[in-house]
Amino acid sequence: MDGKLNLEPKVVFDFFEKISSIPHGSYNTKEISDYLVDFAKERGLEYYQDEFNNVVISKPASPGYENADPVMIQGHIDMVCEQTPGSTIDMTKDGLDLYVDGDFLRARDTTLGGDDGIAVAMALAVLDSKEYKHPKLDCVFTVDEEVGLLGAAALDASKIEARKMINIDSEEEGIITVSCAGGVSAKAIIPVSRENAKGLSASVCVSGLLGGHSGIEIDKEHGNANILMGRVLYDLAQVVEYKLVKAEGGSKDNAICKKTDAEILIAAEDAKKLEAEIQRAEAVLSHELKTVDPDVKVSVELGEEKEVSVFDQDSKTRVITWLMNTPYGIQHMSKDIEGLVETSLNLGALNTFPDKVTAFYAVRSSVNTRREHLCRKLDNLAKTLGGTVEYSGEYPGWEYRADSKLREVCVEVFKAQFGREPKVEAIHAGLECGLFAGKMDDGRFDAVSIGPDMSGVHTTDEKLSISSVGRTWKYLLGILEACK
Repeated sequence: MDGKLNLEPKVVFDFFEKISSIPHGSYNTKEISDYLVDFAKERGLEYYQDEFNNVVISKPASPGYENADPVMIQGHIDMVCEQTPGSTIDMTKDGLDLYVDGDFLRARDTTLGGDDGIAVAMALAVLDSKEYKHPKLDCVFTVDEEVGLLGAAALDASKIEARKMINIDSEEEGIITVSCAGGVSAKAIIPVSRENAKGLSASVCVSGLLGGHSGIEIDKEHGNANILMGRVLYDLAQVVEYKLVKAEGGSKDNAICKKTDAEILIAAEDAKKLEAEIQRAEAVLSHELKTVDPDVKVSVELGEEKEVSVFDQDSKTRVITWLMNTPYGIQHMSKDIEGLVETSLNLGALNTFPDKVTAFYAVRSSVNTRREHLCRKLDNLAKTLGGTVEYSGEYPGWEYRADSKLREVCVEVFKAQFGREPKVEAIHAGLECGLFAGKMDDGRFDAVSIGPDMSGVHTTDEKLSISSVGRTWKYLLGILEACK
């Protein structure tokens, strides 16, 4: 198998290119799961595939490593599928259009899926080769991580012998992650009633925001277009009488929303008031977000006179009240680990239907009781406004292990290879290590998470450092060799 890009390390990037040619968004993983099974069959490797499309491929120990403890290499095979408005790719059917931009690998007009395709590629490269030294390997490929770690939650852990786990789902080279937050996905539902109304149609848009991963980048306090739209609509109601038709933004609960659109109806004579208020809103947000989101835009486009179904006044008030008062962003910082976000939530997706508005959240905390309290806040606000909240995909946190032998090996190998100390830290984002710890902790479970440099994850600006992949690949091989 030869990759067209001819990148080094070739053994890794050729597999990454192959993976990228197969559609593998969350909930669309059957084809890539079957590819992994065919890979194992062709090489005579033991494998297991479950009904959810999770795959485990095992490889015997190298000569001299027969008595070493088995090691798990783990990553997820699904990716977040985002694309620019002009993209013509059907991400449910088409492969990605990869290209090189200096030291970075990118995908044209879409997310790249470096999160977590690079883990899959590295695992396959180890499984494919006979030259690397390693203990017995259990390579575990899970599905639907990006929508709540669903594959890891469903996987039968009895199929995995290894209790030492190397997760390759971190996004900054030189950091060994040893603990993460737990979380849950929340869906708030606010019922609405409608009536017909006539007026001048206007489309209001909040855009130009940087967005990002709500676990890794929530501390940057980037603007969330859904939250900002609530503010814009509330302020607009103080100066212009309008009817609300819909408000929609974002598609993933764990991605900070970059763009939200609302459709309203106004009296034609209020058009100038509307435009003036939108200009004022943009000036205010541009000033407040000038450091973290310098390109924020608030715009309006006037349409035509028409009659459409709109929210009645009570429904409009309740929806805007929700957006104005919902908890959002950082709720608590850790007092044990400096700089670590302890508790947060992100309103990632807002949708309008004929009879309801839904809001999807990623709720995270390394303290379970605070996560539960935050969920009760959402419950209370929704109930007050006549709505409900549904929860799914709950996953546990991954607690720090003081006596981790694997962490010690990783630190020593890093120092030997790079001549400096790595960072050992906890993160606020969710990792599958927590679920595996809960399933497999018999006193022997020991895990770390590593990965190469990547940025813009979950957005169309996603970049994967080519040189960092090379160094991380060398590091992974060094860790495996040292686990003797």
